[in-house]
Amino acid sequence: MYIGDVSSRGLHHLVYEVVDNSIDEAVAGYCTSIKVEIGTDNSITVTDNGRGIPTDLHPTQKKSALEVVMTMLHAGGKFDHSSYKVSGGLHGVGVSVVNALSEWCWVEVCRNGEVFRQEYKKGQAQAKVKKIGTRKQSGTKTCFLPDNTIFNDVNFKFGTIVARMRELAFLNSGLKITLIDHRKEGKQQEFLYKGGLSSFVEYINENKAALFRKPIYFRKEKDGVDVEVAIQYNDSYNENLFSYVNNINTIEGGTHLTGFRTALTRTINNYLIKNNLLKNGKGGKGKNGKNGKNRISVIGDDSREGLAAIISVKVPDPQFEGQTKTKLGNSEVRGIVESITNEYLSNHFEENPRDAKKIAEKIISAARSREAARK
Repeated sequence: MYIGDVSSRGLHHLVYEVVDNSIDEAVAGYCTSIKVEIGTDNSITVTDNGRGIPTDLHPTQKKSALEVVMTMLHAGGKFDHSSYKVSGGLHGVGVSVVNALSEWCWVEVCRNGEVFRQEYKKGQAQAKVKKIGTRKQSGTKTCFLPDNTIFNDVNFKFGTIVARMRELAFLNSGLKITLIDHRKEGKQQEFLYKGGLSSFVEYINENKAALFRKPIYFRKEKDGVDVEVAIQYNDSYNENLFSYVNNINTIEGGTHLTGFRTALTRTINNYLIKNNLLKNGKGGKGKNGKNGKNRISVIGDDSREGLAAIISVKVPDPQFEGQTKTKLGNSEVRGIVESITNEYLSNHFEENPRDAKKIAEKIISAARSREAARK
């Protein structure tokens, strides 16, 4: 079962898999708008203004590329990088699995000025792909009704989909995502964030007092891995750290998160040592000095108290633990993230002493409180 389960979680994953195809187009620079609609019959329609799924003859399957993508596992360009440098979705099987788990499904593609359509029942094409008209605007429109003989509950929750669409809009700055619920309540939400990850962190800190106004933001590519990070501390005691790989929420973390945490703690410790801020009490050498027994010891938990941060990486060949993409396993990513984070944060602390001082005071206070509670 590629989507994980047949509960509400698995049901909503169907929506995300179709949307992921549109997100791939956005990441590649071809899509600026995605619309998701919940029908009165609990069907889902996803429309984008990307290039449109290819409809010409597949070189090996001898049928339309659209039909291959919709009915066969591991189809399309996600496996040889011919279409996308990086890709989300369930290892490229997403749309065909959604189709297989649906009572019915149809797709309309506008590509090169022509509109094509194909219909399916329980994953099987009902007829060949046929041209139904012309249109200047390119894109793909996919509509499906989940199979109620497979899923325990086929009622989509507006709030659940809203949370994921908001997340995707934050992760892809400048992309407009609209969600419309045509059922009784008639809800609608639109998301567009030009600030990207910085806006995401500000949203997390919306009801908290941030230690500095502008989030720390950096982005850099190294050895084919794109690393993007936004950080802003607040006056709370909680850590809010979210990690993503190719727009997928890695809720169990992985090597990218480990690399970030390691670099954060090390960089902060280096700053505290360099500025002689680790002394406890009145200071001075010996007992309370650099080598004194009362020297404050800062650990990872201290450096993350009050931290709101987003780490988003784009990895060409991600290795995940489990089909649902919850933990990244690529060992090389840890060093890349660690190196970039250490480099940028070190420079930021040097160039922005006021921000650095506020972070240092927060972390030293956390360390003192922890040590006092232990006594």
